Amino acid sequence: MKDFIDQLNKVIYPKVQKELGIENPMATPRLHKIVVNVGIGSRLKNTKDYSDIVDNVASITGQRPVVTMAKKAISNFKLREGTPSGVVATLRRKKMYDFFNRMVNVAFPRIRDFQGFSDKAFDGQGNYSIGIRDCSIFPEMNPDDLSHVHGVSISIITTAKDNESAKALLKALNFPFRKPIKKEKQDEEAASPEEAPQK
Repeated sequence: MKDFIDQLNKVIYPKVQKELGIENPMATPRLHKIVVNVGIGSRLKNTKDYSDIVDNVASITGQRPVVTMAKKAISNFKLREGTPSGVVATLRRKKMYDFFNRMVNVAFPRIRDFQGFSDKAFDGQGNYSIGIRDCSIFPEMNPDDLSHVHGVSISIITTAKDNESAKALLKALNFPFRKPIKKEKQDEEAASPEEAPQK
């Protein structure tokens, strides 16, 4: 982990600074925090026990998550005020870098038929959010021990001010964006001159 942080400070961040043409190194976009969230609203329809989801998020992130409560009652979602609605873990500093490193280099390559993520999931303020349908892609999860397979929502918060700066930062960190599909150039066939009608 120390080697990864050293590489960030000595190689990756200076590379992003040069690419974006930033004079002040302190203004270079950096990772600020990573938020890992799992919604448990649908789970509570069948059972009130969601302790396994809390344990799964704790295993994935390396820290104990927080159970968030609903602030408002929404009848359409059968949600009452004060009922559990999600499990959230916010990662900063060393744990954030460790999670990002494992996520990009270990977890993502385990996704079946993985083609990369879209570069259109930025929010306009330099933050990027993705949804993972199967939490078992993380090496900490043993599929045989999972009683309930659930998804994970991951938000990467950066200090960038716009989407382009945040994308340059994530690309420098080897985040797997989906490659644009190149349209095959079709050769235009030369139209043969029409034959003059014979008199």
